[in-house]
Amino acid sequence: MTLTDQEKEELVRQSQSARLKEDMRRLSANAHNPLMVDGRIDADRWLTFLNEYNEFVGHTRKPLKWMVERVMKL
Repeated sequence: MTLTDQEKEELVRQSQSARLKEDMRRLSANAHNPLMVDGRIDADRWLTFLNEYNEFVGHTRKPLKWMVERVMKL
């Protein structure tokens, strides 16, 4: 999709708006990541999110399959 010249001009005008900049600053200041605890990603929350999302979109859980490789080199 290509923007028309009029649309491009409108975007430039909006980017110079002090009100829009203030709104974006407020959004950024109030952003909250529910997967973070004390500045670190909480693995339990991450796995809960992934499991619930997969359930929401209808994916079934795959059975646990143990790795059988004997020689693994990095």
